[in-house]
Amino acid sequence: MTVSLVTGGSGYFGSLLVRRLLTAGHTVRVLDLNDADDRPAEVQIVQGDVRDPKVVAAALDGVDVVFNNVAQVPLAKDHELLRTVNVDGTTLLLAQAQRAGVRKVVHTSSSAVFGIPRENPVLPTTVPSPAEEYGLAKLAAEWACLDAVRNGLDVSIVRPRTILGHGRLGIFGILFEWIADGADVFVLGDGSNRYQFVHADDLAEVCLLAGDAPGPAVFNAGTDRFGTMRESLEELCAHAGTGSKVRSLPAGPASLGMRVAAGLHLAPFAPYHWLMYSKSLWFDIQHVKDALGWQPAYSNGEALADSYDWFLANRAGTAEEGRSHHRTIAKQGALKVLKTGTRLLPR
Repeated sequence: MTVSLVTGGSGYFGSLLVRRLLTAGHTVRVLDLNDADDRPAEVQIVQGDVRDPKVVAAALDGVDVVFNNVAQVPLAKDHELLRTVNVDGTTLLLAQAQRAGVRKVVHTSSSAVFGIPRENPVLPTTVPSPAEEYGLAKLAAEWACLDAVRNGLDVSIVRPRTILGHGRLGIFGILFEWIADGADVFVLGDGSNRYQFVHADDLAEVCLLAGDAPGPAVFNAGTDRFGTMRESLEELCAHAGTGSKVRSLPAGPASLGMRVAAGLHLAPFAPYHWLMYSKSLWFDIQHVKDALGWQPAYSNGEALADSYDWFLANRAGTAEEGRSHHRTIAKQGALKVLKTGTRLLPR
């Protein structure tokens, strides 16, 4: 029986991946600073910091496959943590995994390593060019993975597009709350930028398949059915049926306003949000289909609808403290004023 370690296994995607591994028959262990209140009883947890060599060594004892999902996300806004957790923690984990005789490491990276691409679709051969601190940290973690490969460790990198799915909150929780309450939502500019999501279930399938595939590789994962940002949000508003509409804000001034509001701690934005919300970014995923026999099950619209429906069914418990950024709704701050103002706009 395969023994798998999920780092960051108490977070949004890590928790989902833990359950998928259990269903696949793995013995599963979690390494995380925090314990999730919904951790399955049969899943062991090593509670500690991925930057602590003793903690990491204990977590890796007897492990066959590592799924590395521990990360500081952009909303954390702590540049030191972005570097030390995402880069130093990954580097330490890889070195310890090689010493422990781990068969395979699957490292979850991010599409943020591409920043604002010069052209789309992004191909497996596209050179990364991150535009902000989070993307830079995730790229440096990828470099650590490539160094480990050169030293003989079997590591595959999975780069997801923006992740959706049941339980996905964070800044999406604000979007879902506004739509549920009938408030209008906004795109920057005309919303004609093509934007690709990936459902967490589809991403988990890529990770499991990559864990079974021998030899290092890089996989860019996203849905193959998507359109523009406006189309995606209009589809979600139609699904919700609350009267919420999609409105436009001037891209330049709105991006500047997001940046200023974040700097004054008035809104839960990170640089990736104001840089990318009005930009196009999508992956060509044919290489994943060919190499792993993978086919995404969810379109953009289906992934958004699934996420929204989960939010409605679980809204009462979505403000619980102590969970990861993606498992709680981001604090709205001054956005509450904007939400109220949308209800005064002519319909």
